[in-house]
This record gives sequence, C-alpha cells and structure tokens, in this order.
Amino acid sequence: MSTADAYNTAGAVLHLSAVERHYAEGKGHRLSVLTGADFSLFPGEMVGLIAPSGAGKSTLLHLAGLLERPDGGEVYVAGQPAGKLSESERTAIRRNEIGFVYQFHHLLPEFSALENVIIPQLVRGVSKTVAEGRAWELLSYVKVADRGRHRPAELSGGEQQRVAIARAVANAPRILLADEPTGNLDPGTAAHVFDALTQLVRASGLAALIATHNHGLARQMDRLITLDGGRVAPLPKEPAVATPRLAAQPRWSP
Repeated sequence: MSTADAYNTAGAVLHLSAVERHYAEGKGHRLSVLTGADFSLFPGEMVGLIAPSGAGKSTLLHLAGLLERPDGGEVYVAGQPAGKLSESERTAIRRNEIGFVYQFHHLLPEFSALENVIIPQLVRGVSKTVAEGRAWELLSYVKVADRGRHRPAELSGGEQQRVAIARAVANAPRILLADEPTGNLDPGTAAHVFDALTQLVRASGLAALIATHNHGLARQMDRLITLDGGRVAPLPKEPAVATPRLAAQPRWSP
C-alpha cells in the first residue's frame, strides 16, 4: 500500500487494496470475479452493497471476512495485512474483530436464543457470568429478551434474525458483514430488524457492510457501492425517508 493510499484510508477498519479473485471454470479457463477492487470501511458507518446476482457480492464479503484469500492485492483489518497470516491467526481475527449476519440466521437449533448469544463469547474466553449478562442486554436491546429461553424453532423469522444480530455483535467486533440480512423477511419485519441493526451500529461505532436488494433500506445507509467489471464503484442513492429512532442505548460497549 502506497503512502498516498495509507493517507486516504487512514482510520479505515477494513481496507481492500487492488483485490483480485478468480475461479477455475473448466479446463484451461477461469472466471474473474474481482479485478483490482479497492474499498475502505470506516467506524460508525453503514455501507450498502447493491449489485446484480453473479456480480461478486458474496465473494467480496467472503474476502472482507477472511473466509477466502485473494488471488492478488491485500485485505487489511484494522491496518493489519491479512494475506500472509496463518489460518489460526485469520480465525482469531474473525472471532474477535468481525461479526457476520446472513439471510438465514444459522442459529444452533439445540440451544436457546440466550445460549446462542453466550456461546461465541465463551469461545473467546469470556466468563459465563459476563457472557450471560451481555447476552441478556443485547437480546433486550433488539427486543427479544422475553424469548431468550426459547429455541430457534419456537421463534418467528424476525425474532430469529434479531437473535442472529445479537450473536454477531456479542464479542464487540469492529466490523459487521451482512449478506441479505432481511432478504428472508416480510417488509414490515424487515424494517424492524433493520432498525435494530442500525441502532447497534450507531451506538457501538461498528463499521457495517451490508449486501441487500432492498432499495428502501439501502437508502437509509450512509453510502452505497456496487460492483462494476470486477471493481468497487460508488452508487448514488435517493434521499431516505426519515424513520423514528429508538431512544434507548445499549449498556455494553466494544
């Protein structure tokens, strides 16, 4: 990364520099998904990723979340280049610095909502008492504390996704990556889930990159990007319709 790049991305918690990703496609052929993609994400901002199916949204998220390695370029997390790190080092960064929310909640079905939020904290080494206290606070903040003792099968789709959001931020990560987090929900439920997600980002200073096809929700984000020819490009957005914000603030902090 050049001095100019370092200056322009100062303070970025996530930075992709000239990232390339190619996949083998038949004998002697390859599919180039990302070809020199540059992108920076800063604390406290929500960035919407909108692009057609097959453009590389999931690939970009996987690279940003250190689930895949780029074929060229570098991914920086909190200023640290991740390309040459071992798998155990990359796993530690994912556990401590990055939260994931998917279209399908992927909650552990045999555990309660509360336990699903506790478990990632125990893996990190947090004591059970502290983990349980934080889990209750987060479930309360996303308005599902009354369902904390219920298993996922006993929760509605919106409740399951709120629990998934609480789990994603349980370890107070710096980065939140979301892939169609409301794509499996009806419009009303999607709006409530997105509001809960927004409040957590604003209150904790998270940096969030959210892939979505919901243009109404996208307009509420700070800025939008798309993928054009394997590169990240800014996308203009229409003014958002003002929505009421929750007054409460979470009692936990990163």
